[in-house]
Amino acid sequence: MKPTDIPAIYIPDILLPRKGTDMSKWAVIACDQYTSEPEYWKKCDEIVGDAPSALRIILPEVKLGNETPEQLQADLDAIAESISDYTANGIWDEPMTGFILTDRSTPLHPSRQGIVLAIDLEQYSYEPGNKMAIRATEGTVLSRIPPRVKIRQNASVELPHVMLLYDDPGNKVIGAAENCPSTLVYDTDLMQNSGHIKGLFIDGNSEGAAKIAKAFGEVTSSDGLLFAVGDGNHSLASAKAHWENVKKTLSGDDLKTHPARFALAEAVNIHDKGLDFEPIHRVIFDMTRERFLELAKEFFKDNGLTEGNGGKQSFTVVSDGEDDLVLSLDNPPHSLSVGSVQQLIDSFNLECDYIHGEDSVRKLSKGNTIGILVPGISKDTFFRTIECDGVFPRKTFSMGEAFEKRFYLEARRIVK
Repeated sequence: MKPTDIPAIYIPDILLPRKGTDMSKWAVIACDQYTSEPEYWKKCDEIVGDAPSALRIILPEVKLGNETPEQLQADLDAIAESISDYTANGIWDEPMTGFILTDRSTPLHPSRQGIVLAIDLEQYSYEPGNKMAIRATEGTVLSRIPPRVKIRQNASVELPHVMLLYDDPGNKVIGAAENCPSTLVYDTDLMQNSGHIKGLFIDGNSEGAAKIAKAFGEVTSSDGLLFAVGDGNHSLASAKAHWENVKKTLSGDDLKTHPARFALAEAVNIHDKGLDFEPIHRVIFDMTRERFLELAKEFFKDNGLTEGNGGKQSFTVVSDGEDDLVLSLDNPPHSLSVGSVQQLIDSFNLECDYIHGEDSVRKLSKGNTIGILVPGISKDTFFRTIECDGVFPRKTFSMGEAFEKRFYLEARRIVK
């Protein structure tokens, strides 16, 4: 690990599979995707077969809640054994100290660029309202952390699917990276029609690496915000929790240099044209449009609720056999429409699900189930909202489709 002039950013010691490894089988999508589609992960297993793969050293979350404690423990033991076997058999080349400039294409976008780097977990917090350099973008569900901590504490390496966002409308960071001398270290298709990715290694001791770090410093906000967690919030929170446990056993210089203090991630410019922000809508069960309107009038009685477009915020109620009902708020209780809607849902403890895509909401909104369509959030106000309001309401936005999520490729040792 090598520090930079930006306290939150370190230049990592990156592990990649040795030359000759089939990277199309090694790279696997983030473990928190396709959680309701076990057939996707079954297909991954068929594709990988006996080949070396990140699939053998991660735990797909489709298994959580669907396995007994004994089965889950067997999975964790198998992951630890695979990591040990891969290490003993030399699956990884020697670590390379530097950044990796990624370029990802998908069926929807020809390019999305990022920088693989390490962050100092002491500069990250998921507590609402914090002023750390690295902040969560949504509420953290604490119950989701322990299983992930268990994986991390039994592993000697980490593979990241965390994507950090930074606010760089002038494209200073990628501009600096593209002008650096670099070496192609991977160039591969991604399984199950998820596109293609290539990675260019930039030596951490080079002038180019220093320029990249300097560019990150230039896009840090006035209140110190550099990175907002776009994907992988709970994985990063788990890394933080693991570090807090490890830290209790350390003293002296180990507190500053222990590898568990850091986490590998990919940083992506929020203004990248290959990064789509999609709203996450709500479907409410055991609810009619008439009953929802009664609840809305009660909850928003001081917020200037009116029917039809107008006001500072609006959202749309969808129900079977009825025209869409638009509700507007002149004095909303939250800075985002989705936040105002979520406050109503939470206040009455309504049973709901979080749905991507208007078509899916309309299909589900039948009988005693209604849909709530919320507007998307703007990239231009994203960071300002975090600075003002702290974390977004849970399930506010999605970054692209499932197949566009980050794939596991790089690794880093997290033990001495």
